[in-house]
Amino acid sequence: MIISDSTIKELLKTGDLVIDPFEDVLLQPASIDLRLGTHYLKIDENQMEIMTLEDKLNYNEINSEQIVIPPHSFLLATTEEFIQLPNNLTAFVEGRSSIGRMGLFIQNAGWVDPGFAGKITLELYNANRLPIKLKAGRRICQLVIAKMDKKAEFPYQGKYQGQDTAVGSKVYEDTENEDN
Repeated sequence: MIISDSTIKELLKTGDLVIDPFEDVLLQPASIDLRLGTHYLKIDENQMEIMTLEDKLNYNEINSEQIVIPPHSFLLATTEEFIQLPNNLTAFVEGRSSIGRMGLFIQNAGWVDPGFAGKITLELYNANRLPIKLKAGRRICQLVIAKMDKKAEFPYQGKYQGQDTAVGSKVYEDTENEDN
């Protein structure tokens, strides 16, 4: 069940849900808008011929109050907000419709698992033929929170726990790669 704005407010007040910094303008009827942070990662295309699921990737790190995403380009960004979900809530990230209508696709890889704590790494793709300029602090996506039927038996303690900046793929740390 997706939780409502009034339930989100209650959970924030009790501290069961953490969104920091939080402002009332971020609250929507069935979600919370999140803002763009100042940290970005872009694959270092000059240092790699191919990407694999077994090898660590090279990224160029960018810290900036604004960024321009060229046409048909991909980069990772972070949210301004730190999120901490209790063990009975999960969430997913959706791009804002107004921004998607400009050709900017925004998502994160899968669910935000119960027990996750950190800033959310966003995957941004400019599907348009024109560059898109973004500024830190702008509402960029929305976090939709759902209540689980029970608390997670094994809340998230994975490789992205506690991230404070955009974090690149750690697929090379998957258990399938342990024999390589």
